[in-house]
Amino acid sequence: MADQTLDTLFHETLKDIYYAERKIATALRKMARAAQNPDLKAAFETHEQETQAQYERLTEVFEAIGKRPRGKTCDAIEGIIAEGQEIMDEFKGSPALDAGLLAAAQAVEHYEIARYGTLKSWAAQLGLSDAERLLDQTLQEEGATDEILTKLAETVVNAAAEA
Repeated sequence: MADQTLDTLFHETLKDIYYAERKIATALRKMARAAQNPDLKAAFETHEQETQAQYERLTEVFEAIGKRPRGKTCDAIEGIIAEGQEIMDEFKGSPALDAGLLAAAQAVEHYEIARYGTLKSWAAQLGLSDAERLLDQTLQEEGATDEILTKLAETVVNAAAEA
């Protein structure tokens, strides 16, 4: 177990989020098609494009640490996305669909914020300044997306779901 270092943990977690970002992009496309509120649909479409850029940025992080970009199955994101799919199936056509989609999207955002915050901290600890900078850029974007989703929930989507 002597080779199980923070560097190893950093690399394994990086592979996890690399996989997750690909799955998230696909899920966002489905959620955008399912969303009824035009502002929510637009938020999903915008974040899907941003997610593609974040995936590319992760490739740069792998390059910065001298590793080949590679993902590994992320059970957490698989579960969160499955919950989102369940909402799409069970609430299709209902006033509560958008509220459920938005909640599922925020679960994804909160997972990403946790992962990117951790990875950024570990990159700093390991002296990986290029990786830290790249991870921080994505962390800021994820936080901004979460704020947009919160505003949509509080101003439009949740009230429409109640009707």
